[in-house]
Amino acid sequence: MPDNTQSTIRATPQPISMNPDLMNATSAGTDAGRALPHRLDILPNDPVLRYTGRVDFDVPLRPVLIYPYTQIAFRFQGTALRMRLVNRHNYWENSIGVVIDGCQRKVDIPTDDREVEITLIDGLTPVMHDVMVFKRQDACHHVELLGFTVTGTDAGVQALPPADPRPSLRMEAYGDSVSAGEVAEALHCCGATDPADNNGQYSNSWYSYAAFAARKLNAELHDIAQGGIALLPGTGWFNGPDYVGLEDTYDKLEYNPALGDAKPWDFSRFTPHVVVVAIGQNDNHPDDYMARDYHCEQAEQWRTHYQRFVEQLRERYPRALIVLSTTILCHDVSWDRSIDEVCKRIDDPRIVHFLYSGNGSGTPGHIRIPEAERMGHELADFIAARL
Repeated sequence: MPDNTQSTIRATPQPISMNPDLMNATSAGTDAGRALPHRLDILPNDPVLRYTGRVDFDVPLRPVLIYPYTQIAFRFQGTALRMRLVNRHNYWENSIGVVIDGCQRKVDIPTDDREVEITLIDGLTPVMHDVMVFKRQDACHHVELLGFTVTGTDAGVQALPPADPRPSLRMEAYGDSVSAGEVAEALHCCGATDPADNNGQYSNSWYSYAAFAARKLNAELHDIAQGGIALLPGTGWFNGPDYVGLEDTYDKLEYNPALGDAKPWDFSRFTPHVVVVAIGQNDNHPDDYMARDYHCEQAEQWRTHYQRFVEQLRERYPRALIVLSTTILCHDVSWDRSIDEVCKRIDDPRIVHFLYSGNGSGTPGHIRIPEAERMGHELADFIAARL
């Protein structure tokens, strides 16, 4: 099993489009029908691969990628890179993300649970390239990795581990669709409701505020985020009508009931220095009891459960800075008031409450790239001042 105890991807620059190899390359199978003379197959347990995130390694040759922003990094010399996988589909259109030499691209993947090979990049010059493959979406699908194939036109085809060392700062974020970067690429709807044609094609964890913050801090990130999730079971939007809450998924590896049995997560595999908890937005569905009556029994029950959840994280991570927050997605201020009350009840100097500028009133729809970037930078600055 690959060692994921302190797994991270190297710091990757923001996507650019200035590399002529990548601008002229294609993400479709242009090598179809013509055999290249040199080929290298990379199995999922090859030590050149560096994994980041909660990855299911129960079957070492078929690891499963579950959470958004889960990553695999390595270097290769060749002209093309392909990925073999099985997509365990639940809903939405699905795609995989890839960053090659700093340039990010999206590759669609099938939704029919069959073994396939997709082309991540083609038409490169046969020199050494940095690559990071990442999961753009949450557990609306799982990706079962079967391996990679590098092809080239000369005998220099090879693969190596990432050149940069792992960042020393480790970060974990618990949240919902905003933390997962859902609908982030719908740039034509900034500050507005989501587009009517949304079917998952706009989701990209690379552009979540959590990912922006992690890159600014040069931190590895485990993004424990799921669209629609709330704290308590029976609330939120995830897995309706039998809604599943973060209380029951935060300590899991696989957790989507539609994709199989739940598996526990071994917390000894990753110990963060910083934990962000961004929950309390989907919790108003189907009933916004907190806004209706702050002191009602349901509201006090939520605060009790929220406090217990935070205290469980403290037990898991005795030394971590724990940042409690919501986001700029529109919600009633009573949820932030409750979080602040719980923070004061716990009375731990390393458990803090953070409010973004425009918190709770920034947008009625999901956060788009510019909004997520601002949030990420605000969060990174807040964290950096307290480390």
